[in-house]
Amino acid sequence: MITALLPFLLFPGVPCDTVPPPLNQAIVTFVEEHLDKKVGSGECWDLAAEALDKAGATWNGEYDFGKPIDPLRECVYPGDIIHFKNVTLRTFVNGQTSTTRMNDHTAVITFVMDRGVFQLGHQNTSFSGRKVGHSDIDLRNLAGGEYTVFRPEP
Repeated sequence: MITALLPFLLFPGVPCDTVPPPLNQAIVTFVEEHLDKKVGSGECWDLAAEALDKAGATWNGEYDFGKPIDPLRECVYPGDIIHFKNVTLRTFVNGQTSTTRMNDHTAVITFVMDRGVFQLGHQNTSFSGRKVGHSDIDLRNLAGGEYTVFRPEP
């Protein structure tokens, strides 16, 4: 489980200055080609599942979307899959606290802005409904729960 007790110490690490693997690039391309469209039945995991299948990745057909990686020690690339379980994020803007919860959600990382700061491609969200859309997430604001980052495998 990853927690945000020491948010700035959670994301030291390995510079991500290399090009994403070709499989990851194919997954991001799939997501971008399906923006504003419903993939599968519109469930969040349908997007990751179809992107992996179209890219020729191997996965178990359930919630193991590839090889789990340690995002605290390994580079996170666009095209990696992230699965959230009982996650709470807290942000503070203009003296106000905002809380976001994700009980069970799957997304594709489409852009890495910084350590733990990503643009996600996902569906079945409050902002895009059952169609594919983008949103940003800053895991340095993680207040609880856990997440797993998966590296797609050929």
